[in-house]
Amino acid sequence: MRETTYFTLAALQHGPLHGYAIIQRVSELSGGRVRLATGTLYTALDRLTTAGHIRVASEEIVNGRARRSYELTPHGQTALHEQARVYAEAARIVPMTRSVVRPA
Repeated sequence: MRETTYFTLAALQHGPLHGYAIIQRVSELSGGRVRLATGTLYTALDRLTTAGHIRVASEEIVNGRARRSYELTPHGQTALHEQARVYAEAARIVPMTRSVVRPA
């Protein structure tokens, strides 16, 4: 799972959000490291919807434009938790403190 996909799913773990709110939440969750462009987000949302990870929770017209809110499906929740487990296991391999390696 790509990092952008992981953070997109994580952004939806507490309830439905619309596109711009997802972009903001992804940035918050990643400490600003992951910044989604609008085109990238909507491509990802289409892919995640097709895969059954998310679904459209609601749709409304705001300023003449459709605003969709997306939510995790049970399948998406499972995928998110599985990826979190994989990341946690991988993180255990590398100590969090840096040690200086000096040449012999």
